[in-house]
Amino acid sequence: MTWIDFAVLIVYFVVMVAIGIWSMRRVKGQEDYFMGGRGFGKLLQTFAAFGAGTGAHEPVTVGRTGWTSGVSGVWSALMWLFVTPVYWVVAVWYRRMRHLTLGDWFVERYDSRALGVAYTAFAMVFYMFFLSTMFSAVAKFSVPLIGFESYAGLDIKFFLIPLIAVIVILYGVLGGLTAAYYTDLIQGVFIIVLSILLIPFGLKALVAKFGDPETQGIMAGFAIMHDRVPADYFSLFSGPSAGEFPVQYIVSLTLLALVGIVVQPHFIATGGGSAKSEDEARIGLVVGNFLKRLCTVGWALTALIALALLAGNAEIAADPDRVWGVAAREILGPLNMGLVGLMLACLLAAMMSSADTYMIVTSALVTRNVFVAYISPDADEKSCLRVARVTGLLIIVGASVIALTMADVFGQFKLAIELPILFAAPFWVGMFWRRANVRAVWATIAFSVVFFFVLPYALPVVMPSLRTDSELSKSTLLVTTTTRRMATAADVAKHQAWVKAVEQAKQRKDDALIERMGAEPPLAVVGQEIEVVMKSGGKAIYWRDGVEPVGEVTLMKTETMTDEGKAKIETETYSSPHRGVGAFNVDFLLYHWLGIDLSGASKATIESLRLPPRLLLPFVVLILVSLVTRRDNAEVLDRYYAKMRTEVDPDPQVDQKKLAAAYADPKSLEHLRWFPGSDWEFGKPSRKDSVGFLVSVGVCALVIGLMVWLAGIGG
Repeated sequence: MTWIDFAVLIVYFVVMVAIGIWSMRRVKGQEDYFMGGRGFGKLLQTFAAFGAGTGAHEPVTVGRTGWTSGVSGVWSALMWLFVTPVYWVVAVWYRRMRHLTLGDWFVERYDSRALGVAYTAFAMVFYMFFLSTMFSAVAKFSVPLIGFESYAGLDIKFFLIPLIAVIVILYGVLGGLTAAYYTDLIQGVFIIVLSILLIPFGLKALVAKFGDPETQGIMAGFAIMHDRVPADYFSLFSGPSAGEFPVQYIVSLTLLALVGIVVQPHFIATGGGSAKSEDEARIGLVVGNFLKRLCTVGWALTALIALALLAGNAEIAADPDRVWGVAAREILGPLNMGLVGLMLACLLAAMMSSADTYMIVTSALVTRNVFVAYISPDADEKSCLRVARVTGLLIIVGASVIALTMADVFGQFKLAIELPILFAAPFWVGMFWRRANVRAVWATIAFSVVFFFVLPYALPVVMPSLRTDSELSKSTLLVTTTTRRMATAADVAKHQAWVKAVEQAKQRKDDALIERMGAEPPLAVVGQEIEVVMKSGGKAIYWRDGVEPVGEVTLMKTETMTDEGKAKIETETYSSPHRGVGAFNVDFLLYHWLGIDLSGASKATIESLRLPPRLLLPFVVLILVSLVTRRDNAEVLDRYYAKMRTEVDPDPQVDQKKLAAAYADPKSLEHLRWFPGSDWEFGKPSRKDSVGFLVSVGVCALVIGLMVWLAGIGG
């Protein structure tokens, strides 16, 4: 990075802090701080949803999967695409709640202050781990751009992560949600720039390096890309890692995302709760998330361009997570226009636009559902704001500490993404079924905590024999697939880069890195056939960290078959005692007891089979316990459902009058239900509901079509 790049970063940081100071003057009370006075229109709601939903780890992830799997790697982030149409419906829910936190919703629906505390505890743990993943991703991305990995004997992350944390704290803690939304607007533009900046410069670099810039324009870069990269890298539903993102895996991820996303705490704000009206809530949430889907397409295309241009880069061969950083440095650095600094600012924007909202939402939960509810019920607005700002600071500091001390970044992410299981069933069932009660909710939370988070670690301690049980220490079959195709320039460069990276790792005596790099790519000559060998399977079924052999491993069986002459497939099984490692997949015992043989299942199928227990069991527990326990207070439920059926008026005074009328005569709104007089609270969809949902489904198809079209240009 040059002085121009650092100047760009400094200007960016100064502007963010200035917005926080300006916004602080507008904060008069809790509603101003936590919801911006519920005065945000379509533009700010759109970029708030876009910014909060776009994390710094996602461009890095798509860059890596695009590098290794081609266009099909886009599903590592585009899996959220099919959830987006549902946002058209749920945005109305968050606005009609008329709450400052989702903890308030649990308190009202189930008439329990203690549930608000439990939800607050979940939110704090969730966001600390989720934000720590983003901090770690930013640190990894920044190394190639900054040009050095350590300073004064310390990893660069020990300097970069605290700096980012301080900036987020300054503008977020000072200005609240207003500062977050205005900075999200600016940072949203930066994220869009991040998503497209490397595309034109990368195509131009391809023409300059491998074409004839005198006679060829920038579009010739697409043809060069297709010439240098194998054809199967341009398929959306298959690719060099065939089966990594099959249809069943995409469907299972979509369902799990849909069930869990609605209880992520920031959705009460970015999902529509801070909007002027229901229309602003809907348009902001849906359009903001479709913007993210379009950016995801840009990330995948950038990864392909980087592969065509930088396949011989040893740095990426050693760690594909560095695709974005290396590409930005190699493509933008020589221009000396401050674009490397701009790219780093864009990545910081992707992280900071999420961090500020998460921080403020969590501080709202602590203030309202713990401090006011239990510690100081008569606290004035100034005291509440003070508690909120201190809490926001603690959340960012906690996330920073986890990022600096916990080496397993993927482990951080997995823990964060699984936590919403605790509250998903109580939310969905409570929205539509009056019979769901607080006792059943507590039973469901307790069951989910024990079954999904405690037993996997406790059972192997209490019953050590589980680790060596011959039935439970099985792995899926090892499958070697060999195909033949014509070698491309990228194949030649990848082999050279792999060899160079291994040599460098050996010099540093980094055996762990060599193991992570996997098998050596085939030695290739452009225009000649090569054998592409893919190994899959060997994944432990019941143990999260795999199984390890105990004693000598003996090959039992190898079956070879040819798929119409195109591929040779070898299936191997081994016979030897094995020992399970890590946590135990308790939910997979269901398949074991049902006698289902999973030895032939692919990695994606194993991951897909995690869905049914996690998705269904909490719902089953909640419904069954609700049926055998007494109902909640009918008057409380009448008021709640009457409110949720009353359309929000942008004028707060008019809205209060409408609510008063609904509370006085809840039965006057019965005609809006599908099943009047029953326990089921399904509302009849309006024309706006149906049309908006169908249009959103159509946009999903257009996004997929855009990805296919872009991948096909020049092919």
